[in-house]
Amino acid sequence: MKKAFLPPIAVLAAILAFSLWNSRAMISSTDRWQSQLQHADTLTQAESWPDTVAALAKSYDDWSRSQTWLHIVSEHAAVDDAEAMYRRAMAFAAAREPSELRAELADLQDQLRLLAEMERFSIKNVL
Repeated sequence: MKKAFLPPIAVLAAILAFSLWNSRAMISSTDRWQSQLQHADTLTQAESWPDTVAALAKSYDDWSRSQTWLHIVSEHAAVDDAEAMYRRAMAFAAAREPSELRAELADLQDQLRLLAEMERFSIKNVL
């Protein structure tokens, strides 16, 4: 009779382990992307437009490498919104529009915070 409980317990343990790993990985990734965007914002304030464009392109490339994982574990709408914000930010940087770019970067950083919050392992997200 006790052996009958082992497979379900093993499955639940595996789900818990994956949830904890995913939460940590999401926080780590979004922290990295937010740091990259903060650097781009600093370059924008210094009006270093070629460096701003390069920093945003580098951050977008880093973001793009995680798309499959993000679409598997997160809400598609939240990921798609962040994607659109990245593209708008790059367009504002290319057009050298500092106020619009800084506003878009702030919104994008907040969207990334939301992504991490949605995947954070907490009682609020479990219930």
